[in-house]
Amino acid sequence: MSLQPSFGEAIDAAVDREAPALSELALRIHAHPELRFEEHKAAAWICEYLRARGHHVDVGLGGMATSFVCRAGKSGGARVAILAEYDALPEIGHACGHNLIAAGAVGAFSAAAEIAAESGGEVILIGTPAEEGGGGKIKLLEAGVFDGLDAAMMFHPFDRDLLAHPALANVWLTCNFKGTPSHAAASPHDGQSALTACMDTFRLIDGQRVHFRDGVRVHGYIHDGGQAVNIIPEHAGCELSVRARTGDELERVRGIVERCARAAAMASNVQVEVSTRMGYRDMVNNMTLARRFGTHLADLGRVPREGDTRVGSGSTDMGDISHAIPSIHPYLAVVNEGETLIHNRAFTAAAASARGIETALVASKAMGKTAIEVLCDPALREEIRSEWSAR
Repeated sequence: MSLQPSFGEAIDAAVDREAPALSELALRIHAHPELRFEEHKAAAWICEYLRARGHHVDVGLGGMATSFVCRAGKSGGARVAILAEYDALPEIGHACGHNLIAAGAVGAFSAAAEIAAESGGEVILIGTPAEEGGGGKIKLLEAGVFDGLDAAMMFHPFDRDLLAHPALANVWLTCNFKGTPSHAAASPHDGQSALTACMDTFRLIDGQRVHFRDGVRVHGYIHDGGQAVNIIPEHAGCELSVRARTGDELERVRGIVERCARAAAMASNVQVEVSTRMGYRDMVNNMTLARRFGTHLADLGRVPREGDTRVGSGSTDMGDISHAIPSIHPYLAVVNEGETLIHNRAFTAAAASARGIETALVASKAMGKTAIEVLCDPALREEIRSEWSAR
């Protein structure tokens, strides 16, 4: 069963009516970038928008002041969530386009909310802080916010339209080395260099790359490289990001990286402490749901590819959600293909461009229609659930 034409027309009309306000919201968030867990202005502006349209908003879920949930429709039926992100990156602001993600999600929810009761189900907007390394969605997942949902969705700005794209599982490792200081000219033989061990860690990892499976990424930087030029460094440290397409491969490569750090420490006769900050799981794209989104996107004049192996992948806490409930994370172009990618300064500008705003509005319409279709169609929900269960 496809979406009733009247429902689709109602969503298009609602987004068009709200387009000026959604554009203003996206640009205001863009002009005031806030880092993970500090998105107080962005969260407040979104909540003000929702309350001004008669919605009740619950805030501060999962122990995060900048999280929120807003519901509309009929409780007791099917439930679909649309997710908003709104944190920014240090120095380069909304180079991931989270301001557009926020506006797109708010637009989709607001439009779907007007007809959710008629669909017999409930549409839910979830404000998810700290995607950039803080794992806000994971905290909300642990707090039960995603319990009982039939599906979850969001969109992400990019340089091409893709229904589905991998996201890598990841983990962060911090290696702190402790050696013995000495005068670098008068008595270098009396010292053990923490910096040498730190640098050797990178060299050993490079030597292991031939053994990594396709899609593995290991990269890092030295955050402590010594204390003075004429002293054998007593302390040195680095942070490493390890990514892989699956959790099993992530654990295997993580073990290799830790052995490299310990081997480097042994070679220089220094000590090393390795600490772990867990990252995100890989993304399980529900293609049944993604293709319904793609159908609505095509009706709006955007014909996406299902995927594109030519472009690399990052990591997102949406991956953790996709292991808990059927989920999609499609990408929509706000620049020409190959022009720039996320986390570049040029992408920051694109996130405030007319094209970026228009893409967010298109995403609002496609997500709103997809959400309502899921609420209306038991057969579609069963197909979505069957695919997810067989993952």
